[in-house]
Amino acid sequence: MSDPQDPAAEPVYKDRTYRSPAGIAGGVLLLALGAWLGIDAVVRGEGRTPWLALAGLLLAVPLIVAFTVRPAVYANDDRLRIRNPFRTITLPWASVATLRSGYSNEVLTGAGTKFQLWAIPVSMRGRKRAARRRSMAAASGDPTGGRPFLDPNAPPTRAAGDLSMDELRELAERRADAESAQGEPVVRWAYEILAPCAAGAVLLAVLLAVA
Repeated sequence: MSDPQDPAAEPVYKDRTYRSPAGIAGGVLLLALGAWLGIDAVVRGEGRTPWLALAGLLLAVPLIVAFTVRPAVYANDDRLRIRNPFRTITLPWASVATLRSGYSNEVLTGAGTKFQLWAIPVSMRGRKRAARRRSMAAASGDPTGGRPFLDPNAPPTRAAGDLSMDELRELAERRADAESAQGEPVVRWAYEILAPCAAGAVLLAVLLAVA
């Protein structure tokens, strides 16, 4: 066990991190494409083209980051922290009423406020594949009943996003009454995303207005 007096010791618990690999990959590709086109326009463009390219990059890059690279969900024994495109929401487990999955994954607080989990997208295709695996397991008389935790080598019979939500629900139920998990939700706007977006939009509008 780690020595609590040792500053180099690891914490008693760590955050579980949930992100969308597909979203991050798409974001990196978009950023690379935008940088290539934008830099080319700045270097080779004439007249107002370089300024328009700079304004476009100032607006587009933060938006791409916000919707692809930024989203993440962090969970530990005390709280759920949701990093969405324009906000970061910190929810002590006691404030979480339920986590539900439909066409999107969402968390509801006791006050009825709803927050979407951008970092855990719903995959209808993944759900269909998982349903087929369960059907095949049942038809073949699989002794695990299609439950991979009874057979580590078995393919998953739940979509990745649904498995992540199952983990969060279990953690919420187990830690809701813990003393360290009490408190009220805290919402912080992502000004590091909003400020450059606003600056780029204003600059772009001014350049287009004086055309």
